[in-house]
Amino acid sequence: MSITCRAFHLVSRPEGEPTEDNFRLVTSSLSDPGSGEIAVRNLAISVDPYMRGRMRDVPSYAPPWQLDRPVDGGAVGEVIASVDSDIPVGALVLHNRGWRDVAVLPAEQATRVPRRGDVPPTAYLGVLGMPGRTAYVGLMRIARFKPRDRVFVSGAAGAVGSVAGQIAKLSGAGQVIGSAGSAAKVDHLLTDLGFDAAFDYHDGPAADLLEKAAPDGVDVFFDNVGGEQLEAAIGRMNRNGRIAICGAISGYNKAEPQPGPSNLPLFIGKRLTMTGFLVGDHPDIAEEFEKTVGDWYTSGRLVVRETVVHGLENTPAAFIGMLRGENIGKMIIRLD
Repeated sequence: MSITCRAFHLVSRPEGEPTEDNFRLVTSSLSDPGSGEIAVRNLAISVDPYMRGRMRDVPSYAPPWQLDRPVDGGAVGEVIASVDSDIPVGALVLHNRGWRDVAVLPAEQATRVPRRGDVPPTAYLGVLGMPGRTAYVGLMRIARFKPRDRVFVSGAAGAVGSVAGQIAKLSGAGQVIGSAGSAAKVDHLLTDLGFDAAFDYHDGPAADLLEKAAPDGVDVFFDNVGGEQLEAAIGRMNRNGRIAICGAISGYNKAEPQPGPSNLPLFIGKRLTMTGFLVGDHPDIAEEFEKTVGDWYTSGRLVVRETVVHGLENTPAAFIGMLRGENIGKMIIRLD
């Protein structure tokens, strides 16, 4: 068979906010899959905050994208050719060859996911995929959530934060507070997701907004944002509070490193702990996550919203929009 692929390449590294000029859409021909390989036509691809770090040529937990080479990321697609007995033609798979419409890859690098009428394929890029698992690991394992904990989630209307806040509510939190970047997102948190309190971080100093929203303090902080909101959370943490650091998107587009929180001495008297984590370090939680979060999702108790952009050619714009906070829930590019 003849396989033509359109894929985005990174052609320059940004200083500050990325632009669409940092990427180029390139058409090429792919070799037919060989032994143990599959060809996948992508149905949907994911853009995620961690990808901004991959645009820098510096060591990190995810290797940097190389110039004039295809970029990659999460994708879900249908197998169109297979030389592997475990993944047949027609199977639905999750893999990491996104930012393109077709991929040929070793079958061992793809995960087969079920086709279900009550689960759209895009769910495996969001609530049932890496973002959802990040929320579950961060809250339940890293922050050691306990019923009646008062929980603050920054970036709470995004793919990870929206799930983390709902997991806390469904697990018996005493209060769940969220921050977001617009009045519409705040309304979404309160009306659709059941948060107890929420604020738009543009409305004033984060410390003042959080003090008003959390008069009894915070026991657990799930941080997607960093910066001013991290400092505000440290100030409101109760004794023996736990902070799980998932991301720091407020600084991702900064050309220079930003100063850290000025109130770190509070960790001593309050006996606080703060832990960064990578979801990939916790493969043993997969079965527990799939059972618990899967049941909540399919029963409708866990509400999911996606921001969908159509067309491979719009992937860079969707990526930049996600970094600007233009999405509610998971940002998805649909190719079907």
